[in-house]
This record gives sequence, C-alpha cells and structure tokens, in this order.
Amino acid sequence: MATASEISKEKMQGDQVSTDTQEADSHLRCESPKRGTTLSTSTSSFEALDPHDPNLSRLANTMFQKTSEYLQEELTATHADYRLLERMNKETIAKYAELKTISSNVSQSLDLLNQKYKKLQPVLDNINQIDDSVTKLEQAAYKLLAYSNRLEAKFKDIEKEGKK
Repeated sequence: MATASEISKEKMQGDQVSTDTQEADSHLRCESPKRGTTLSTSTSSFEALDPHDPNLSRLANTMFQKTSEYLQEELTATHADYRLLERMNKETIAKYAELKTISSNVSQSLDLLNQKYKKLQPVLDNINQIDDSVTKLEQAAYKLLAYSNRLEAKFKDIEKEGKK
C-alpha cells in the first residue's frame, strides 16, 4: 500500500501538471481574433463556466445582429418583389379582360358584317354581271367606232376617185 507521503507527493505533481495545463488553456482562451488564435467557438467545445473574451462576445453579438439585419432586409426585399409581381399579375388580368371584351365586340361586329354581306351577295353578283356586260358593250362600241372610221375613210376615198 502507498503511504500518505507518496499519495501527497503524487497529488502535488498532478496539481502541478493541471495548473500548467490550465494556464496554457487560459492563455489560449483569452486571446482575441485580432491578437492570435483562440479555442473553437462551436457549442461542442463551449464550457459554461469558462471565462469569455469580452471582445469576442461583442464581435459575436455584432455578427449575429448584422446577420439578423441582413436576413430581415432580404426577406423584406423578397416580400416587396412578391407584392410587385402580384400587382403586375392583377394589372395583366385586367388588361386581358379588357382585350377579351374588345375582341368579343370585334367578333360580334364581324359576324354582323358577314351577315350583311351574305344578304348583299346576290345584288353584288348582279352588279358584277352588269359590269361584265358594260365592259363587253364598251368593247363592241370601240370596235364599231373603228369599223365606222374605216368605212368613212373608204367613202372619202371613193368620193375623191369619183371627182377625178
């Protein structure tokens, strides 16, 4: 069995090692990012009773605040974009409704005009036949004029020969 003095000696050596380790850990934890390396700030290495670097805490709080502001502004901008899209969609719907009304009116007018055209079709066909007849009559009149001009010229030639 170990004597009390041996146990006391081992305990003192263990305390010496743990004190050296604690001083090194304390030194590492107290350094800020501007002065050197620190322990990881992840939750897995976080000890509730460890002293924190106030500068690191302030920087972390500032980072979280700025991140919160950034995300809030992003959400606000996205919300504004969606409101703009909603307004544009409503305006588009209204415009298409107006265009539908206009096209419906045009369609009705076109149907009415087609009905009137069908009623007038026999009269228009008759006008076309009369136009064809007038064209043929005009051609016959020109032929008759040309023939009468030739006859007149022959008659004048015969008269001239008769006077000689």
